[in-house]
Amino acid sequence: MLTSKQRAILRAQANGLDVVFQVGKGEIDDALVKSTADCLAARELIKMKVLENSAYSAKEAAAILAERTGSDCVQAIGSKFVLYKQKQKESKYADLLK
Repeated sequence: MLTSKQRAILRAQANGLDVVFQVGKGEIDDALVKSTADCLAARELIKMKVLENSAYSAKEAAAILAERTGSDCVQAIGSKFVLYKQKQKESKYADLLK
């Protein structure tokens, strides 16, 4: 669980990130969860977008994906949300979050 100070630091880091995945009108299936988990393992901090025709809001999609990938939802604003999962080794955000 992230503290509010840690969330603020991660929000600042995520500000310049590009969207890596989009949640469309289909369900959040195992393929999307696996792709998200793989991307989190490589990058730690990712930004995602929910399309207008999706059945999910950004907060709903963020909560589902965070739960199924074991990550933390940093923020959900408008149609975008940010997820974070710290690496076990060589985390580039570990020093910032102390």
